[in-house]
Amino acid sequence: MRQHVSLGSADAQRAIQVIGSELAKRDKAAVIAVADDHGEVIGLLRLDGAPVPSIVIATNKAFTAARERKTTFELGQKSRDPKFGFDFAFYGDPRYIGFGGGVPVIFDGAVVGAIAVSGLSSEEDAELAAIGVAAVLEANRRESGSTGS
Repeated sequence: MRQHVSLGSADAQRAIQVIGSELAKRDKAAVIAVADDHGEVIGLLRLDGAPVPSIVIATNKAFTAARERKTTFELGQKSRDPKFGFDFAFYGDPRYIGFGGGVPVIFDGAVVGAIAVSGLSSEEDAELAAIGVAAVLEANRRESGSTGS
């Protein structure tokens, strides 16, 4: 049998709190989405002033990063490659997206979910999502005694 490990609601709350605090320090607003290892949303927050379309975009970024086990920026870059590029429609689900800002959470070598931010530049979205990933991994390393790499 295979053991199933995934982000849970406490992880989602931790990521949302850490990213939300960082956004407040920067005096910016965005949408934060956290997905389990299947890409399904377990936490979502739209901060006051964040663009409404960013709700769907953040959710789709988290879905894509979890399902494909890669950052959405990396997938977006590969899809636009002039020689080897591809259409996300071939993935069979309209939720796949190639904007930067979705980051998988890798714990003990397995993707256990993803964290995404939307509403700012792709670079800043990705930076903020990575802050959330780091916070979740650090908390889980402390709790499990694992290196969590």
